[in-house]
Amino acid sequence: MSETKNSKSAIRLPLFIAAAIAIGIFIGASMADGAGDNSEGLYQSIYKFRQVISHIQNDYVDDVNTDELVDNAIEEMLTKLDPHSVYIPAEDLKISQAQLEGNFEGIGVEFNIFKDTISVVTPLSGGPSEKLGIMPGDQIIKVEGENFAGVGITNQDVVKALRGEKGSEVTIEIKRKGTRELLEYTITRDVIPQYSVDVSYMVDDEIGYIKVSRFAATTYMEFKEALNKLNKAGMKRLILDLSGNPGGYMDPAVKMVDELLAGNQMIVYTKGKDSRHNSQYFSERSGDFEKGPVIVLLDEGSASASEIVSGALQDHDRALIVGRRSFGKGLVQMPISLNDGSAMRLTISRYYTPSGRCIQKPYEGSLEDYHMEFYERFQSGEVYSADSIKVNDSLIFKTDNGREVYGGGGIMPDYFVALDTIENSSYMTRLFNSNSVAEYSLIYADEHRDDLEKMSLQQFIDNFKVNDQILEGLIAVGEQNKVTFNQDQYKKSKTLLKTYLKAFIARNIWSNDGFYPIFNEQNEIFQKALTLMDEANRLAESN
Repeated sequence: MSETKNSKSAIRLPLFIAAAIAIGIFIGASMADGAGDNSEGLYQSIYKFRQVISHIQNDYVDDVNTDELVDNAIEEMLTKLDPHSVYIPAEDLKISQAQLEGNFEGIGVEFNIFKDTISVVTPLSGGPSEKLGIMPGDQIIKVEGENFAGVGITNQDVVKALRGEKGSEVTIEIKRKGTRELLEYTITRDVIPQYSVDVSYMVDDEIGYIKVSRFAATTYMEFKEALNKLNKAGMKRLILDLSGNPGGYMDPAVKMVDELLAGNQMIVYTKGKDSRHNSQYFSERSGDFEKGPVIVLLDEGSASASEIVSGALQDHDRALIVGRRSFGKGLVQMPISLNDGSAMRLTISRYYTPSGRCIQKPYEGSLEDYHMEFYERFQSGEVYSADSIKVNDSLIFKTDNGREVYGGGGIMPDYFVALDTIENSSYMTRLFNSNSVAEYSLIYADEHRDDLEKMSLQQFIDNFKVNDQILEGLIAVGEQNKVTFNQDQYKKSKTLLKTYLKAFIARNIWSNDGFYPIFNEQNEIFQKALTLMDEANRLAESN
């Protein structure tokens, strides 16, 4: 891949991959008990496996951990089925469940690691850290007396140290700008809500924007609250941003569609080998935005529940889909608890859009090939040119109004938007990958916090300029993080760097309410959607 085509994708890929591993492999299907096929062959296979484990435990020359062997065997066995049937060890299950349930228990800080030191980006609103007065920019140096700075700390290490059951305590020591001694805090952990609707705001007098980052247990209520807020603000047109959303629970996705889709219309259906895993879901209630034009934003990182929402709205001609072909994750997993506290998520059926499109992309071949297909879209040029998209002409379906849509995996947008790489450079990518942009934006916000907080967000958006002096500060932090300055690439990316840096500075003061209105100024999919509102209006009026 050329240097000019890897930059923006490199910024976005780590976030998508992390989110997909943590969340997107599971769409929540109802737990079901099934005896399965109790054939003689099944019992013989189970008996053979028990024989092997027994002989290894009793007769093998060295001591072995048979629990670990069984875990490895289960993991390997599930990889032979499909890409999304997975085994989750007991120690990982709580974190996985917390991410989907919409909350976790801990001290309530958003953090980043700069120069091998934990820095508090912001204490989470209403959390125990905020209540104790922990501030943005505080550096966590010690946890329970153990040094956590300059020792190669990882994100996973921080999570393990700071998360814990509600009511438990953890003592941390922090370094704060302007204080010479470390400050000690004993924090009582509590339930920390996690939000899946990142932001909702009015773009102008008529257009509302809602960004949904995943589908957790609380997503529907968050979405409904956002809709109500925007309706009160006079929203007549809606942009629903599902780009980079790896999915999650199915139920909030169905309810979200129901808020936008009138009448008794199918939203999604499932088909499995056993008829008890077949189901259909329809719109039932009177929604809060059933008439106005809707545009849904998608990209290659949008998966599972995101594809349920966009597929249903597209098939019923309720929304224009703008962006790039979605990931193509349409396998349904049933959670199965195992006797040692671990769990298995076993694929039991496939998702289909109302027109009959199977959302799941093909997965013949190795597991590695399946996951590499995501990267191959960048190598093949699909994300840069509509002409590079491979469409299966034998899988043509029709929307309610007779528009042609394609099956074969993922949701194909009505309007393709190429990944914009004109202003990207490898220098800018290195600034992001080294955390230099996040680090310097926090430094700047912390040094100028009093002045920034005197502004309203709109005043900041309208009047704040990222000048050359601010950019020189970013360059200096990059040099400290071993990012060598490149004059030509800097010139190429300078305008884009200004937008990114302004957005990140705003995020440190106004959280996502400040970040997204500025970030979307360079979001090519969002900007294209703004030009298509009249088309979306004509589609809405055709229903």
